[in-house]
Amino acid sequence: MIAKVIVDVPSRQTDRPFDYEVPSEMQSWLEVGSRVGVPFGGRVLQGFVIGIAESASVDMSRIKPIAELLDAVPPLLPDMIELSRWMSEKYCCSWTQALQAMIPAALKGKEEKKIGLADPSDTGMLPDELADWIGKSDGLVKLDALLARFPEHVTAVKQALGDGTLVQQSSIKDRLSVKMVLTVFLPESRLSLEQALEHIPARAAKQREALAFMYEHGESMPLQDMVQASGASAASIKALVEKELLVLREVESGRDPYADRNFTRTKPLQLMEGQQAVFSRIAEALEEGEGRTMLLHGVTGSGKTEVYLQSIQYCLEQGRQAIVLVPEISLTPQMVERFKGRFGEAVAVLHSRLSSGERFDEWRKIRSKRAEVAIGARSAIFAPFERIGLIIIDEEHESSYKQEESPKYHARDVAVRRAKQHGATVILGSATPSMESYAAAKRPAQGGGAPALLPMPERVGGRPMPEVEVVDMREELRGGNRSMFSRKLHAKLQERLERGEQSVLLLNRRGYSTFVMCRTCGHTASCPHCDISLTYHQKTRVLRCHYCGHAEQAPKECPACSSEHIRYFGTGTQRVEEELAKLFPGIRVIRMDVDTTTEKHSHEKLLKRFGERQADVLLGTQMVAKGLDFPYVTLVGVIAADTSLHLPDFRAAEKTFQLLTQVAGRAGRHELEGEVVIQTYTPEHYAITTAQQHDYAAFIGEELRHRSMMGYPPYCRLVLVTMSHEQLPLLVSVSSRFAAELKELAEHEGLLAPLGSGLPRALEVLGPVASPIARMKDRYRFQVVIKYRGSIDASALVRRALQPFTEGPPQKNVTFSVDVDPQVIL
Repeated sequence: MIAKVIVDVPSRQTDRPFDYEVPSEMQSWLEVGSRVGVPFGGRVLQGFVIGIAESASVDMSRIKPIAELLDAVPPLLPDMIELSRWMSEKYCCSWTQALQAMIPAALKGKEEKKIGLADPSDTGMLPDELADWIGKSDGLVKLDALLARFPEHVTAVKQALGDGTLVQQSSIKDRLSVKMVLTVFLPESRLSLEQALEHIPARAAKQREALAFMYEHGESMPLQDMVQASGASAASIKALVEKELLVLREVESGRDPYADRNFTRTKPLQLMEGQQAVFSRIAEALEEGEGRTMLLHGVTGSGKTEVYLQSIQYCLEQGRQAIVLVPEISLTPQMVERFKGRFGEAVAVLHSRLSSGERFDEWRKIRSKRAEVAIGARSAIFAPFERIGLIIIDEEHESSYKQEESPKYHARDVAVRRAKQHGATVILGSATPSMESYAAAKRPAQGGGAPALLPMPERVGGRPMPEVEVVDMREELRGGNRSMFSRKLHAKLQERLERGEQSVLLLNRRGYSTFVMCRTCGHTASCPHCDISLTYHQKTRVLRCHYCGHAEQAPKECPACSSEHIRYFGTGTQRVEEELAKLFPGIRVIRMDVDTTTEKHSHEKLLKRFGERQADVLLGTQMVAKGLDFPYVTLVGVIAADTSLHLPDFRAAEKTFQLLTQVAGRAGRHELEGEVVIQTYTPEHYAITTAQQHDYAAFIGEELRHRSMMGYPPYCRLVLVTMSHEQLPLLVSVSSRFAAELKELAEHEGLLAPLGSGLPRALEVLGPVASPIARMKDRYRFQVVIKYRGSIDASALVRRALQPFTEGPPQKNVTFSVDVDPQVIL
């Protein structure tokens, strides 16, 4: 038996399957998707079995056997191996990077070297103390542990390895293992308590108490818990184990992040007419099992979550499984509670705020078929289910579904591909769908069927959408108001405080000030490693770069001219918090941004406090804009709607409209009516005016007109290739050669034509030019943008153009990064 193995080496030259012989003892265990340890270049490395064959593709004498099988149950399913191949081709990444993206961090094994005696009876010239220590350690010890204990015998160890007295073995060690807990049991053939006590001396009172406690408890108990509950010491319990009156053994213990939470089971709600119509369409698609994709366009508060829950229930009743993706910042305790309350233990939760151990155990819960529903952020799309029936992507417009490191996959595209493999239905849900999804859903379905658009234009219970007022901050300035709060927002905040209602304030910018400048000479504090200004954080009096993490103390005088006229410009969430305290003495504010939510469970604690009305205002960045549902929130204020509107990004207007619409939807979701105040310096911009009217159709019409004129998605597709190097002249040379190679290949294929040419298949190569952030982490950055339309495999074209630069001699450390369908072009 020959295994085709992708070895975990991040190199283009080795990105292909290698043949390995499967030892006879592994043959009944090894499957496609198994993780193995294989000898490679003098080391033992982790690899993934992507195929099994009866004969090798090379001379059998050159084939080595697999060193070890790392899992009894393969962590990857055969369909995921096929999916990883598709990902590596589409996103121009290595096959091993695609495979690594699918498994939890705990299984990303590393090589561990151990040393032992070749012949236990022959210690050669080894010092006695060293030979004894190796012998006592079951004959194998870690090399680094041996050298740390006997640093004076380094030469002797080297000689013994050289003459064969000692041998070195390599194995793969996982970064994390299953958690084992010492647990106390009563023996299977146990005596009565009276008989057992006869074996314990009367003076050993603690042992007698511990035994009596265990007989009364009657069930197994972790040793630590028993010590606390019985008052006995661990030594007393171990003495009872030695007398064979109790049994002590290690038991696997799941790390359940929600073990201390009780979720009240809930029943399905009566669906409104609009919800029922959408649910019927989804149920029909689930029954067909043809891998359909549908866009659920429902306004905020229209009851999308209940439709999701009932669709999942219908899917489970068919004996199939469901994956629910939500943006990381929307994966709130409220969301988890809804799903756990409906489906209980059948739900596994996967997201980055869990510890590595908790994520690993939730993943194992899915792999061992103890979970039928997975809810999580982007990477939950790789949940190892075998019978997927439904994939839901909530807030599908969110850019966080796009991974920004290689493989730069989009969870939406991976979901559609995975659904086709399983004949599953994909539901994309949003109040503000992305341009690409909306345009695709409006196209006539093939075969004349109904378009895959599911509208839900009304809120549950007929509740009105909140009234939105736009305040022109230029007028406020002319009227003498230099505060960050307009007079209208100030008055409405005062009203809420008097009425005991709550408010949400959004400012999509953390820190205290966005930049620090000297008013004498104009010097701006910038990052020494990136072309970006530093942000001031007042609590720590530190200037920080939000790209590379560089931090330095805030200056007391200008480093350029020594002036003391240092001023802090722009507004961040810290500054708003300070201003609120000045304007409204005694106001209780909870601030939610990256700086306040670094600790584990910090999101949960802050939102719980707000839900229990321990605060009057929830102030935060975009993480407060979605997924929150609090009955006493009647006011939403947007401090600066222009923050994202003027970025050098063709999606700036779309992202602004989406953010404003989403945050406006937090107000008036229950009995109390809501109001929204949007502060802006450009009130006439169509992204602001259409958000004020809750008019998605008007926004889409205007935005599509702009995109059509400029030739941007959804009227074309994009690929962004970024190159970086420490030396600018070398980078300019390599990026120019790459662009020329790309144009030559496209011309040879007959594809090179401007998008406005009217040809059904057209491709343009723009650049190379300096990236908008031209230097990051001490490396200069250039980019090439490929625009294309029609049935063109742009990924294949880029892979071919990259070959001379990545597969030949190294290009002096020029790094290439390929982003297919980029969300951000910075």
